[in-house]
Amino acid sequence: MKIEILKSIVYKGRNKLDIDKFEMFLGRFNINIHKLFKFIIDNNLHDLDFNCLKEIALALHKKLDVSWMIKDKFDWAQMQEIRLGLEKRLDVSLYAGPEFDWTQMQEIRLGLEKGLDVSSYTKPEFYWAQMQEIRLGLEKKLDVSIYARTEFNSVQMEEIRLGLEKGLNVSIYAKPTYRREQMRKIRLELEQKQAIKKIC
Repeated sequence: MKIEILKSIVYKGRNKLDIDKFEMFLGRFNINIHKLFKFIIDNNLHDLDFNCLKEIALALHKKLDVSWMIKDKFDWAQMQEIRLGLEKRLDVSLYAGPEFDWTQMQEIRLGLEKGLDVSSYTKPEFYWAQMQEIRLGLEKKLDVSIYARTEFNSVQMEEIRLGLEKGLNVSIYAKPTYRREQMRKIRLELEQKQAIKKIC
């Protein structure tokens, strides 16, 4: 099928300015336009917005397994996180699902890039900020099981993580009933006691 026909199908009903921007994008990356448009039509993707089509174009250009990006109704930011994972040869099956938004996907991808066992936080019930706190703890080789629980919000997790980093007995304040301010007060008191012990 000629490229003009393929383009007419993909561009039907779209804004000319958006089309021009998309064409400029394709030109910058020297993408095989015929292959791209044929892929879009063959997989019934022509209703996707241009940001999604850009991610697909980049993935095809880099010869990545695009099936991960189109298996569910992902937005462009989710597609980007999957593409970035594919580029690094990560196991994107751990996060390429509609149950994760792009911020959650990003935290899982960052953990995989560091070679971490992300199983403790690849749970959709964790917000991205909770995932981040667990990831930071794993990076420091901490026992994240103490706070990798949904009953702790991200700021509570942070206070527990900071205590673990200092070698404190966080069990004293690692309780969901404590607010962040209470946790911080206890943590700072424990740090002070620890510092005094070192001096004596």
